[in-house]
Amino acid sequence: MSLLTYACQHLPGVTVIAVGGELDATNASRLESFIDESRRRPDDHLVFDLTEMCFLDSSGLRVLLNAYTYGTRQGGSVRLAALRPMPARMVQITRIDAHLPVHPTVAEALTTVLAPPTPAPDNGDSVA
Repeated sequence: MSLLTYACQHLPGVTVIAVGGELDATNASRLESFIDESRRRPDDHLVFDLTEMCFLDSSGLRVLLNAYTYGTRQGGSVRLAALRPMPARMVQITRIDAHLPVHPTVAEALTTVLAPPTPAPDNGDSVA
């Protein structure tokens, strides 16, 4: 069985889940259960801190995509942060980064999640 570590930190407005080691078919279901237990609400914003993840296979990608699908359907979001070269390559090859935002650091992911929404520009079509 591959070594996998995970931990959760609840911050105002976001849950950070740190994942380390190897995420593969032997342990993906454990991480999926941990994600479910870590969500405070269905519409939680999740940031996955992947600083310590050294390996990611298709089973691990499925877990991350399932978290993304569930979260976005509920009004939340999911972001990946601080990917090491091998997991980053897997995300890039599969083009998951087209759907799942990837940030170079956890701090940047948190800033993006917690930033207030930008108002739509006024195009002058409003009726006075």
